[in-house]
Amino acid sequence: MAAAIQAVSIRGHEERQTPKPHVVYRIEIQAHVRSWQMWRRYSEFVELHTELTKSTGSPPPVQLPPKNTFAVLKGPFKDESSMIQQRRAGLEAYLRAIISAKEDKWRESYVFREFLGVPVGKQTPATGSGSTQFSLASWLDEHLELQSRIRDVRADVNRRDTLSDRGDVGASHTANVQAKKKLAEILSRVRTLTEGLQELGMAGMAEGELQRRTDMVARLQDDCEKLGKIVTVARQASRANTLTTTTPGTFTNVSIAPESDRVALLGSNKPVTRVFGAALKNPQETAQTRPLDDHGLLQLQKTQLEHQDTQLSQLTTILQRQRHLGEAIGAEIRLHNEILDDLTNDVDRVGGKLSGAKKQLNRLG
Repeated sequence: MAAAIQAVSIRGHEERQTPKPHVVYRIEIQAHVRSWQMWRRYSEFVELHTELTKSTGSPPPVQLPPKNTFAVLKGPFKDESSMIQQRRAGLEAYLRAIISAKEDKWRESYVFREFLGVPVGKQTPATGSGSTQFSLASWLDEHLELQSRIRDVRADVNRRDTLSDRGDVGASHTANVQAKKKLAEILSRVRTLTEGLQELGMAGMAEGELQRRTDMVARLQDDCEKLGKIVTVARQASRANTLTTTTPGTFTNVSIAPESDRVALLGSNKPVTRVFGAALKNPQETAQTRPLDDHGLLQLQKTQLEHQDTQLSQLTTILQRQRHLGEAIGAEIRLHNEILDDLTNDVDRVGGKLSGAKKQLNRLG
């Protein structure tokens, strides 16, 4: 995808005479693990601008340099080096503005990816296509792009929670819907990435590299699973009945029962014995539970359970990663043992030959 591109620059140009005199610019594209270059003339930039405006409904953030820059010249390529440099700088600024724009609708457009020559392997194949067409490099580009998309989903979830805390229910819902849509797209592309890895494995990828990339896909799937649980949980819009935590165990907004209700319920002289958690020999209220009513105590318990579930999920992910690493190490050790066995056999065979040669030398002596 275009978002996996780290940098775009126009480093030079050429003057070509066919089919008629014109200038082409050398566009250098740097992705995460590879780079390539494309040659484009100004008229192709104009076509790109038109298609982007038509497909997205709005023009890119930066306009193209003027079309009639060279119209004042009497002949082609006469004293126009400074004008070519100005146009080159303008075209470079145009591409960089699309790459770095806050909105991704221009750089995610198919026409823009095609203009930059993004390899087919980075695109999600159409339904029913027979091959994902990943290369070793484009597979890594797609993996890095998916990691970036997952970070975007996390940012949308954080924005949803912030808006919910502020009481902006509509904006919070919109942010959550956006996160769900992005996550659905990520899941589809993770499946495509998995299929592409299987094809690369059948094409002869080394066993160690195949295992490493399998672990990378597993981590992506774990992240998607956790995000899927998060985006399905709607935060309460009202903060009156919500516990807000800044750090585990510290609660800044709770629903507190009136003192009169506590007296009517427990009695003025009756000691408070209700405790949170397992009963102790001498049950006592804590500073954390004392100001809470039943609803607040229930919310506290739910919050702590959710915190424990999150920690357990993180521990599960770590253990899965350790298991994959252990399996990879075991496979590597088995391979080394086979190599050592072959070496031992070769040493025995050479030793036998040396013994035979020594006997023949003794007979000759």
